[in-house]
Amino acid sequence: MTAEPVIDQQQARATAEVPATVRASLSPSRAADFKTCPLLYRFRSIDRLPERPSVEQARGTLVHAVLERLFDLPAAGRTPEAAGDLVAPQWDRLVAEQPELAALFDAADPDGTAEFLRSASGLLGGYFAVEDPRRLEPAEREALISAVVDDELLIRGYLDRLDVAPDGALRVVDYKTGGAPREAFEARALFQLKFYALVLWRTRGVVPRVLRLLYLKDAEVCDYTPDAEELARFERTVVALWQAIETATARQDFRPRPSRLCDWCNHQALCPSFGGTPPPFPAAAASADPLVDARSRPSPPGADE
Repeated sequence: MTAEPVIDQQQARATAEVPATVRASLSPSRAADFKTCPLLYRFRSIDRLPERPSVEQARGTLVHAVLERLFDLPAAGRTPEAAGDLVAPQWDRLVAEQPELAALFDAADPDGTAEFLRSASGLLGGYFAVEDPRRLEPAEREALISAVVDDELLIRGYLDRLDVAPDGALRVVDYKTGGAPREAFEARALFQLKFYALVLWRTRGVVPRVLRLLYLKDAEVCDYTPDAEELARFERTVVALWQAIETATARQDFRPRPSRLCDWCNHQALCPSFGGTPPPFPAAAASADPLVDARSRPSPPGADE
């Protein structure tokens, strides 16, 4: 008998616990999509168009997996060498679970895969430059958290790591394998962390003391301290965002919002801003299960890198 993956078990429990009053779901990734470009939200959440994984996303997912497994080791064994030893086995596991990742590299060019694994190991060096995992005992890793806001909206997502101090203070930690903060990317990253902070505040009654971004490529740390008043405003923002999504769905009106992020979009060929034409709006979208996002797996760790 094959064991059910831990993330799938978390997903099943979260779905089973959805209150009867809830009629919609939103993750930070999809919320950020709509804020960035409503048409991108439509392509991903309504049309559900396939997207090819990029080398950068795969590297982010791999590094997240290694850092999660690193904390399975005894504290004294969490060394750079031990982390490096986890890279190849974790990549093999990811490829077995997601065979499409193997297509990122030419099978006839083993040097491509080897260089990819070396680049992941290099990012781990950036991690050890900013943290000593031997001194940490995370309370949760890759944990699915969720809360209901406005009585009807389920907000949810996966934390990279949650640290709990002896006095009960919370620190939310998010690993970023891209470069040091750029304005557009930093705003999206902080939006994601505020999303998690809101969930923790609503479910545990504690405002996280620190929201921490670890930029591994440049070995930089970005700390942010929210407060209850800010999270209350953010909650109103999230609810208003979902109301805008509902309105756009009812009107079948998701317009593109060109920006620097268009350079990384998989769907330029279908975007009017690039001379394309979106597919017909799905007839089933208006009558679709409003909790479908709650019952499908949110973006995996590293997918937004």
